[in-house]
Amino acid sequence: MKRLITAFALLGALVVPVTAQPARAAECGTANAALNAPVTASSVEPGSPFTAASAVDGNAGTRWSSAFSDPQWLRVDLGASREICGATLTWEAAHATAFQLQTSADGTEWTTVHQTTTGTGGVQDVAFTGTGRYVRLHTTARATQYGVSLWEFAIRTGTGNPPGGSERLLSYDKPATASSFQDDGACPGCTPAKALDFNPATRWATSTTTGWVDPGWISVDLGATAQVSKVVLQWDPAFATGFEIQTSATGSNWTTIHAVTNGTGFKQTFTVSGTGRYVRVNLTKRSGQYGYSLWEFQVYGTGGNPTPPPARAPDPGTPLRLVWSDEFNTPAGTKPDAGKWRPEVGTGQNAELQYYTDNDNAFTDGAGNMVLEARRQVTPGSACPVDPVSGSGTCQYTSARIITEGRASWTYGRIEANIKVSGTKGLWPAFWMLGDDIFQGTPWPASGEIDIMEHLGREPNTAYQTIHGPAYYGGGGIGDVRDIGRDYRDAFHLFRVDWNSRGITFSIDGVTVITIDKATVEATRGPWVFDKPFFILLNNAVGGDWPGPPDATTVFPQRMLVDYVRVYQ
Repeated sequence: MKRLITAFALLGALVVPVTAQPARAAECGTANAALNAPVTASSVEPGSPFTAASAVDGNAGTRWSSAFSDPQWLRVDLGASREICGATLTWEAAHATAFQLQTSADGTEWTTVHQTTTGTGGVQDVAFTGTGRYVRLHTTARATQYGVSLWEFAIRTGTGNPPGGSERLLSYDKPATASSFQDDGACPGCTPAKALDFNPATRWATSTTTGWVDPGWISVDLGATAQVSKVVLQWDPAFATGFEIQTSATGSNWTTIHAVTNGTGFKQTFTVSGTGRYVRVNLTKRSGQYGYSLWEFQVYGTGGNPTPPPARAPDPGTPLRLVWSDEFNTPAGTKPDAGKWRPEVGTGQNAELQYYTDNDNAFTDGAGNMVLEARRQVTPGSACPVDPVSGSGTCQYTSARIITEGRASWTYGRIEANIKVSGTKGLWPAFWMLGDDIFQGTPWPASGEIDIMEHLGREPNTAYQTIHGPAYYGGGGIGDVRDIGRDYRDAFHLFRVDWNSRGITFSIDGVTVITIDKATVEATRGPWVFDKPFFILLNNAVGGDWPGPPDATTVFPQRMLVDYVRVYQ
């Protein structure tokens, strides 16, 4: 059950040689185009400050360091398509012996412009020619048992200006104004800037005291005159059925370039043609009794003074490669690997009745499984909802919840676990993911949740797979259930997601349960918040609003067994 197939790990290791072309030295600049540019990485050494940004900060005393595995990558967003003529890699001792330098127009499809299998480390000055907005260092073999580490990654571009004829996002992080905005407990700090931050989990809304009227408006200053070609609106349920898209040179006299009288809400994309420094959505008719609210207001075109938006993570490669796993092949009684997991200690949410201990209830069984054990065990001094069996408000049960937050997180990939669930009434085992930003001030459900497996003890034959976001959560989450006609706790089952920039496919034991398409969700349910890092959670809950509490028939202890957890990209 636990043996990885070695051949699978080797798939994709063969690389077709690419002949680097000499740089056109007379046309190659000397400035570092990567300096302080948006940058992302496949991983960061766990527990270290060696972030991706440290490789492009111009400081020779800071560095990026990856996790201790192959392959790894570092990706720089130059903000616009450029002619690229070389790179300088300043390695720390943990260098790569084999790597490729690659370019891309979209951050997804890559062209290799230089590669080596005999990297020596130190300072490597590489000349090549290529074109793209994104440049990636893709390492495939480490020189040491550690990760790969760079003091600096510098990129040289042609001396000409970046192409100005291609459409790009002009509105990101630009000054915005509006007729009013909401700032209360229901929508704190919902300023017009929130519609322009390229974050689908934040929104602008008109004031509840002065803004629930017609008309209303939101405007953005693009910083310079622009030729506007496209406007994208992602509406909250408080949308406009009537509105106008307008441009202005001064921000005072407006020209309507598109008018709508039958707005449908959700995501609307309009091809337009207009010129101006300012773009405004003039809102003339509300869809209901409330005001107006937008998750996203995006303006595309040429000109202006654009700020590059945050770089998007690349989609998983082909073939997939194992990038992280825990096989739990340790002696009986071993606690979760502190380098991969940390316990969440205390009471749960959703009216759960257990107290999560500091790994007292999480240990390996010596047979290759991590055990998350739910027990009937009182935690003195704790407070839980009243347990119907004992009638006490002191937590009557203990269990385990372990998470990878702070150790590892991922954007996209195949994430899977082989699990034998607990059973009996009132138990709620789960294998799921949350957005990293939930620990950075983004509340649930705006943080996003991916439920790869939820099982209810009262429904032994079924397992649920669901996503939750800011406009679809709780009972309104998007997902499906698989009934296998027998109790899930009788055997191990493989629960999996395959996740990329276009959506998420859920499966159980290799059978697809549901495929959730990003574009469809945006057009019918609300914003998509799954293009960012998520971490893994495993827990075995007792009680809660959904599964209901234990009763006199419930049997304790109950074990959730996890054979392995694996992540492929």
